[in-house]
Order: sequence, then C-alpha cells, then structure tokens
Amino acid sequence: MNRLLSAAKQFCHDETGTALTEYSLVIGIIAGAALLTILAISLWVSGRFTDLCFNLNSAFGGTCDAAAGAGS
Repeated sequence: MNRLLSAAKQFCHDETGTALTEYSLVIGIIAGAALLTILAISLWVSGRFTDLCFNLNSAFGGTCDAAAGAGS
C-alpha cells in the first residue's frame, strides 16, 4: 500500500513531457491563427476583385466573370 501511495505521489509531481505539451499547444494556436488570417485575406482579395469586375462592367459595358477571372 505504501509503494502504491508513493508511486501516485511521484506521478503527480512528475513534469516530464510538460514542455512538449505546452509547445504543442502554442504551435497549434499559431497555426490556427495563421489559417484564419490567410482565409480572411483571401476573402478580402476576392471581394476586391469582384468589386473591380463590377465597376469595369458598369464603366465600359464589357463582360467580366469574377469567378473565372476572364473578361472581354
């Protein structure tokens, strides 16, 4: 019984692998933030191209397909 209690106390105070876990969490948070940033930038750029295409259609009477990226 004494050995079991001693092993349980040692397990509670053991910090092996703590740094790896903390670094893994930090890397995961950074990767998630980078992914969200890239997604936000891509949506912003897509919106700017759609607006540009609309303005070109209005000004010159041409056709512009913002999704395909082609125009005449």
